Amino acid sequence: MATELDNDTVARAYARWAPIYDLVFGAVFERGRKASIAAAERIGGRILEVGVGTGLSLPDYSWTNRLTGVDLSAPMLRKAKARVAQHRLTNVDGLAVMDAQHLGFQDGVFDVVVAQYVITAVPDPEATLDEFARVLKPGGEIILVNHLGAEFGLRAAFEQWFAPLARRLGWRPEFRWKRLAQWAARHGGVRVVERRAVTPLGHFSLIRFARLGRLASEPLTTAGAAH
Repeated sequence: MATELDNDTVARAYARWAPIYDLVFGAVFERGRKASIAAAERIGGRILEVGVGTGLSLPDYSWTNRLTGVDLSAPMLRKAKARVAQHRLTNVDGLAVMDAQHLGFQDGVFDVVVAQYVITAVPDPEATLDEFARVLKPGGEIILVNHLGAEFGLRAAFEQWFAPLARRLGWRPEFRWKRLAQWAARHGGVRVVERRAVTPLGHFSLIRFARLGRLASEPLTTAGAAH
């Protein structure tokens, strides 16, 4: 069984990736990035990008949106800040080093939470998704784009075999859709809106969850109930 990820392992891995990340992954992940941005902009407003990395996505958002980006990796985030300055992205409200599992924001402050290629690279995916839902307004969406592990066959066997090495590189190749579906069912405050394959080769998926109802932190008043 593959060892689990921890923040130190992930931070070290992405510190190593930071100087070459755009070159190695920029083109490979481009379709998924653009698909997640398009999904986010169907809602718009205040958008939180978790795992913003080197900020590759930031120039592609509409200027009408207000963007906040967080990442565990300080070296990656330095490149993101340089990109914001280079492109004069005045719609970026802030970039901060932050643990996705412990977001430093109040409940219900964002219209959209975007996480590109992130959910398989955090120590506790379910706790991280709980945080995404917590900071999201009712009616908002969590938008993930990620590799999801095969359920069976040769690819599933390879992903299981490759998992120990992948941990050292900072991600889980064998993470399957079932975990996301089970999280949504357990949480109870979200529903799956969409799940579809994106290129290249259909190995990546776009998943959208809608935030339901009122926030637990909001008191149920007589006036509120009347609406």
